[in-house]
Amino acid sequence: MRYGPEHKQATRERILAAAETLFRKEGFAGASVERVMRAAGLTVGGFYSHFGSKDVLVAESVRSFFQRQQDRWLGGLEGLRGGEWLSHFVRRYLNHHVRDNPETGCILPSVLSDLTTRGPPEARGSFSEGVEALVAEMGARVPGEGGVTARKRALATLALLFGAMTLARATRPLPLSDEILEAAREFLLAGEEGGSAPAPARKKAR
Repeated sequence: MRYGPEHKQATRERILAAAETLFRKEGFAGASVERVMRAAGLTVGGFYSHFGSKDVLVAESVRSFFQRQQDRWLGGLEGLRGGEWLSHFVRRYLNHHVRDNPETGCILPSVLSDLTTRGPPEARGSFSEGVEALVAEMGARVPGEGGVTARKRALATLALLFGAMTLARATRPLPLSDEILEAAREFLLAGEEGGSAPAPARKKAR
C-alpha cells in the first residue's frame, strides 16, 4: 500500500516523539534505533525511510525540540521589549514546573552532557542553530548594557538559564535547588523594569 506524504510526516513525528522520550530518560547512547522504533510502535525496517542514521535522528530530535519550544518560550511576547520581555522570558524558564517535570519540560539539562561527550556533529549543529535563533530573538528585544553587546548579553543569559536549570534539577529536592532558581532569576532581572509583572497569555504549546 502506498501512503501519502501526510502519513509519512505523521510517522516521522511519531518516531521523533518516541526518540525524545527515550533520550530524556537514558541519553543518546541508551536509546538504540531498535528501542526507538519499538517505542513508536513501528518496525526497525522502516527507520531508514525517514532517517539516514541514528546520528541524523539525534540531530532532528534536537532541532524538533527547539522548534516546538518556541511558543512556550516566546509566545505572547511579541509586543514587549527590554526588561519587560526579559522578565517574562526568564520566569517562563526558571520555575518549579520546568524543574520538576523533566519528562515534559526542557530536555536540554538532560542531554547537554551527552552532546558534549557523545553527541554527533549533526546534533551539535542542530543545538547551535537553536541557540542562535534564541540569541537573535533576545538580541533584537533586549539591548546591551554596560559595554556588553546585545548578543553577548543574550549568550550569557542563555548560558545561565540552562546551567541554572541543570544545577536545580541535580540538587532537587534539597533546599539548594530552590535557592539556585531564585538566585539566577534575581541576578538576571536585577534592576529590570517590569520584573514582577505577570506574564502575558500565550498560545498553548503543541
